Amino acid sequence: MHHTSLIAILVAGFVLAFAFGALAQRLRLSPLVGYLIAGIVAGPFTPGFVGDQTLAPQLAEIGVILLMFGVGLHFSMRDLLAVKAIALPGAVVQIGAAAVMGWGLARFLGWSHGAGLVFGLALSVASTVVLLRALEERRLVETAKGRIAVGWLIVEDLAMVLALVLLPALAGLLKGEAGDASEVWSALFKTFAKVGAFVAVMLIVGRRVIPWILERVAGTGSRELFTLCVLAIALGVAFGSAELFGVSFALGAFFAGMLLNESEFSHQAANETLPLRDAFAVLFFVSVGMLFNPMILVEKPLEVLATFAIIVLGKSIAAYAIVRAFGKPNSTALMISASLAQIGEFSFILAGLGLQLEILPPEGQDLILAGALLSIVVNPLLFAWLDRKQAREAAALQEARTDPVQPAVPADIDNHVILIGYGRVGSELARLLTEHRVPLVVIDGEESLIAKARAAGLPAILGNAANERVLREAVPERATTVMLAIPQALEAGEIIAKLREIKPELSIVARAHSDNEVRHLIEHGADGAVMAERELAHSLAEMVLAAPVYRGERQLPPSTTLV
Repeated sequence: MHHTSLIAILVAGFVLAFAFGALAQRLRLSPLVGYLIAGIVAGPFTPGFVGDQTLAPQLAEIGVILLMFGVGLHFSMRDLLAVKAIALPGAVVQIGAAAVMGWGLARFLGWSHGAGLVFGLALSVASTVVLLRALEERRLVETAKGRIAVGWLIVEDLAMVLALVLLPALAGLLKGEAGDASEVWSALFKTFAKVGAFVAVMLIVGRRVIPWILERVAGTGSRELFTLCVLAIALGVAFGSAELFGVSFALGAFFAGMLLNESEFSHQAANETLPLRDAFAVLFFVSVGMLFNPMILVEKPLEVLATFAIIVLGKSIAAYAIVRAFGKPNSTALMISASLAQIGEFSFILAGLGLQLEILPPEGQDLILAGALLSIVVNPLLFAWLDRKQAREAAALQEARTDPVQPAVPADIDNHVILIGYGRVGSELARLLTEHRVPLVVIDGEESLIAKARAAGLPAILGNAANERVLREAVPERATTVMLAIPQALEAGEIIAKLREIKPELSIVARAHSDNEVRHLIEHGADGAVMAERELAHSLAEMVLAAPVYRGERQLPPSTTLV
């Protein structure tokens, strides 16, 4: 029998992640918890199957590359420069605060100054995958809050790249040995030169070459070649930037995506990478679980608790204070704090290098892994708490509001339509309904979209419609119709199920992107599901049949799926 470790780790990783992820979802926990447990089961510290611990992190790195490439596709250089005033000083101060706290704990445990510095730096940087998953689930990546969080993350990544390059040159000094000052200055100069060269090449050459290549391949009309081109750009630029300039894979992929954002095919490129991004991101969490030794929780519970407190409480408090000091609202400060209250991939890389250079004791790596695992498990709970808090505040604000430009839901509203989602589709739908004098109530989770709806004179509720309390503010008991204009079919299905419990006779129509999504929405209680591609085909066919030569032919059947 032939045994291939690559196939074994892929099969075991995906199967275990699916099984435990589904179980976690069933228990109303984040699927991330299930993926981490899957990694522990596949790791060397539990009986049974043991995955290859060298292959799993490399596969997970592919997920990080694709994830950062996707973020770059939605994040232009203009967006990055717009948040530099808070992201740059904020990230630097927060890294410094977390490093000092980590150093203090290390010194309390009797470690050297160098070990404390490495330990503190490892606790200071948030996980790319965890942060972006949380932002994407809440459609926050392209909001002002999301841009600040992503910009903050990029600055952290750059700081960790600098730390990883300088650590070998500073190893002797950090271990208490006599070091050569010229080596330190030389390493520092080389690092800044490499990063500067990378940025220059990407901005001068990449800005022209990357969109040009993608547009030429798109012109061939081959979807297969287009997908292959997108992957080649993402992985090729990430690998090339790491090999030639010494920057991280994630940072290289981010810049590639950001430059590709200027191409008219950026949206299609994002869609093509989505399935692979999701699949390999799962392997990242599995690989983290594989590194974790559960016995550290029994042998050193107080040390683990102190490490966890620095990550979740210490970093969050520091980030909150920094964001508030820059005059940002409380909601933004809380969101940034929750985003950074975890650690991930760079922490593991830094800890591994510190262990290899004999700066960090083995206990330090175990504590970092324990802190990462616990913080990744707790992070979705923090976001859930934040969602509920913001929903309560929005409800209180809605009740207290008297400004006629931003109306509350009228107490006597009746026979109205509830519109969930006020993006491009939702806002156009609202305009059409308003022109026909249809009473309307809007629900959306994005403050800027709610402000836009209120400016148009519409009653609008800020919050996630999956939250029953938010949903009830729109008075569904007296509504006739609910229209879900949000693109997330799974979230829409959850909302529909809640609406059916509140008022079974409601007429509910939702938005879908595939036949599978249509079936999912219908199964959850939707009366109808509209698929954009089918509507487009229907409209184009009607234009053809309107020609004199075809006039009189039978009409097309309705394109909307109804039950």
